[in-house]
Amino acid sequence: MADYINIYGQDILAVASDPANPTLGQIWYNTTSNTLKGQGFGVASWATGGNMNTARSTLAGAGIQTSALAFGGTPVTSATESYNGSTWTSVSPLNTTRTTLAGAGTQTAGLAFGGSPTSPTPSATTGATEEYNGSTWTSVNSMVTARRVLTGTGIQTAALGFGGATPPVGTGATEEYDGTSWTSSNPLNTARFGSAGAGTQTAGLAFGGGTPSVTGATEEYDGNSWATSPGSLNTVRVYLAGAGTQTAGLGFGGYIPGTAYTGATEEYNGAAWTSSPASLATARAGLAGCGTQTSALGFGGDSATGFQSATEEWTGAAPVVRSIQGS
Repeated sequence: MADYINIYGQDILAVASDPANPTLGQIWYNTTSNTLKGQGFGVASWATGGNMNTARSTLAGAGIQTSALAFGGTPVTSATESYNGSTWTSVSPLNTTRTTLAGAGTQTAGLAFGGSPTSPTPSATTGATEEYNGSTWTSVNSMVTARRVLTGTGIQTAALGFGGATPPVGTGATEEYDGTSWTSSNPLNTARFGSAGAGTQTAGLAFGGGTPSVTGATEEYDGNSWATSPGSLNTVRVYLAGAGTQTAGLGFGGYIPGTAYTGATEEYNGAAWTSSPASLATARAGLAGCGTQTSALGFGGDSATGFQSATEEWTGAAPVVRSIQGS
């Protein structure tokens, strides 16, 4: 049988203490603890966070896992809440009460746009846009194309809004916000509503949604146009949530028409999606998401038991030192 050095080109080091910064796949023998060790990946997981004050679906979110913002939703509401990593606190409401809206930005510099002022089956649309400064919302210039169930990403002064529905059809319309006004850009290749997004205004990611048939198609935006990725979601669904960046995205939750709500979670590496063995504890659709691929937040949504206030915190599979036991 071939030995380690012939397979990997180096021998196993014998050290008195574990290396300070081991590389992934590195193996060594700790002579102090008499243990064979290696650097591998830990286990990704969802953990329960604090419940929202207002249970709702088709809401929008912004921020990161420890500093998030939730606003709008169904039943139609203007309620806004901030999250500090453990507890949600009700803050100043939106000026335009609505559901099926999109969001971008941070907890202290958020952006709300689009949606519908009616519920539970929205037909009217709005392009109303509001900026949040950490305490209050201010109405600013509206979107070029009013729509609902659209998707947003980016920051308050450089946001991206795309897709959605302009009843009775879906749209691929894409717009960029510069902190003052919206400008139309090139549309998605696959017009869709209820999709998820990640990234920035110049490096955006769109995935999933309804066309009206459900799609797992993924597209990348370069600040000018969309390109279809060869990677498609493994679990095709609509009304899912997203987090992360264009090259390190996260998709979770959603609804599979004719089947059920799902808690399925997938990671995107810039070319393909990989299904995680860890799913949301509460399968749901119409939830909001924010954060990164390794530290995300999912909150609200609609499930088999009704509107949700549940919040879940995602921890990605990070490198970890493990002891190796022989056979």
